[in-house]
Amino acid sequence: MLETTYTWPAVADDYLDLRLGDFLDLSASEPAPGAGSAAAVTIALAASLVTKVARASRESWAEAGGVAAQACELQQRCPTLAREDADAWQLALEALGRGAGAEEGELAVRLDRAADLPLAIAETGADVAGLALLAAERGEGRLRGEAVAAAVLAEAGVRAAAHLVVINLKAGADDERCARAARAERAAASAVSGALEAER
Repeated sequence: MLETTYTWPAVADDYLDLRLGDFLDLSASEPAPGAGSAAAVTIALAASLVTKVARASRESWAEAGGVAAQACELQQRCPTLAREDADAWQLALEALGRGAGAEEGELAVRLDRAADLPLAIAETGADVAGLALLAAERGEGRLRGEAVAAAVLAEAGVRAAAHLVVINLKAGADDERCARAARAERAAASAVSGALEAER
């Protein structure tokens, strides 16, 4: 059986045009996209669920329209974050591969960028988880399970992205970005706990 390879689109917005099967083929030969991009797409799915619950709850929840708009805006950030994370990680891997041959400071700059993007993904996910909590507390009762699922998905994306921040920095817990990633994790975990409680 012949193996086929998939060429990822060069434009961030093209992530929206991928078939699900294409995106799920993260086992392709290229090292990127990887975990950061997967986290961003997971968070986008969570945001979409929040939007769904909020839009269906407008009659009973005065702030539903605003929550839907915020969730939609966060969702729309995610394809760009996924693409930029893949590109940054690819560049970091190239510099790592050159080792001593890399220009002075180049590796540090590329690893910094490879940490900044998962941090942006993690903080976006924490915001989505917070909106999911609101949807679980105030949304249409029959759809609160969707809101809880959104919170859980968002937290998973946050945890994955926050872990990448620490790995890519290679600077220990003293870096402020590690602290910000940890705050995003705590916020998302708290949102999940609250959403589960609201569903009971």
